[in-house]
Amino acid sequence: MTSRWARLQAVAVSGSSAEGLMLAALPLLAVSVTTDPREVSLVNAVGAAPWLLLSLFAGVLIDRVRRTTVLAWAYAVQAGAAVVLAAVASAGLLSLPVLLAVAFVVTSAQVLGDGASGALVPELVEPDRLAHANARLTVIDQGVVRFVVPPLTGFLIAFAAGSPAWLAAGCALLALALARRIPSRSVVAATTHPLRDLSGGLRHLVRTPLLRSITINVALGSFAASAGNAMFVLYATQVLHVGPFGYGLLLACLAVGWVASSFVVQKVVDRLGYSWSMRFSQSFGVVAALLIAVVPPWPPLVGVVLVSLTASVLIWNVCSQSSRQRFTPAPLLGRVLTSHRALAWGLTPLGALTGGLVAAHWSIRGVWVMAAAVQAVSAVLVWFQLSPAAFRQAEEAAARA
Repeated sequence: MTSRWARLQAVAVSGSSAEGLMLAALPLLAVSVTTDPREVSLVNAVGAAPWLLLSLFAGVLIDRVRRTTVLAWAYAVQAGAAVVLAAVASAGLLSLPVLLAVAFVVTSAQVLGDGASGALVPELVEPDRLAHANARLTVIDQGVVRFVVPPLTGFLIAFAAGSPAWLAAGCALLALALARRIPSRSVVAATTHPLRDLSGGLRHLVRTPLLRSITINVALGSFAASAGNAMFVLYATQVLHVGPFGYGLLLACLAVGWVASSFVVQKVVDRLGYSWSMRFSQSFGVVAALLIAVVPPWPPLVGVVLVSLTASVLIWNVCSQSSRQRFTPAPLLGRVLTSHRALAWGLTPLGALTGGLVAAHWSIRGVWVMAAAVQAVSAVLVWFQLSPAAFRQAEEAAARA
């Protein structure tokens, strides 16, 4: 089991490197094509659309096919998208439609890969180590790898527009090869219609009060975060006046928060419990959004806010993911994980478009004022819905089941 867990971490390193290169390169390449906030936000909106359009069907696939096979398919798709972007960028043929198509395909692969790896975790680690395991994978995905990748992407684009995508293709192929070496449970042949399977995962998510509440709050948070993420490249270049390398360094500050909190997240959750950990994390999201909106345009100060923000977000994400894994039967886990993403991240494209409209018709800083208001609504819901009693009730219900 330890060997399989180590292999999954190796897959996460190489696969997240590929994703990080592509996700960091797309906004920079978009700005090289257009500086219209609405068009820049469109790249983020289209890139986020697969979480809404494909997640439910991905969950059915993950529960019907061996999960390591799905993981390998995801990285094969990602490698293909990277090769296309690399070739087009190297030939000087970049255009907005090409960037939109690549963004959609990259996220489609991410939908499959994240769902499959999340469903694999309970197979590879003990239940009392879920928080630690999820923190480790999150740090690999959002922390250690992205600490190196964003500055590297800015440097590579300055050297040659297609170079980040060529490197991403190589990383995705390595992840594919590693994924094929992880043994996984065989899947019982499905005898029901796929649409009935799909509805089973949704029903469990919606009918479990705790999981339903988490999904609602993640949806609100995703809307707010997507608005900020879509405009962050303009915030960095037009408000903070940093270039591609500085933009990469600011993204790297996000990674510092992931890494720093990863060393204490298990202790925090053990000490405070899931309820209080999530309450404090969501409340700080409101403060961080307001700070980004009002602090002076000094990049080091913004970097400190980003570090603190992602430290709190890691704690929330670990508690959120572990809750779904703890309170969902194994045969339903793939569908519940992806159903959550479809419902919770379904507002992401709308958030990106809203961010572009707010920036175009109000101001770039106004995007974070709007995000803070949405996060405040979510914080109120979290304090009422995710109480210690709610978690105790979920544990009792899972024990009875």
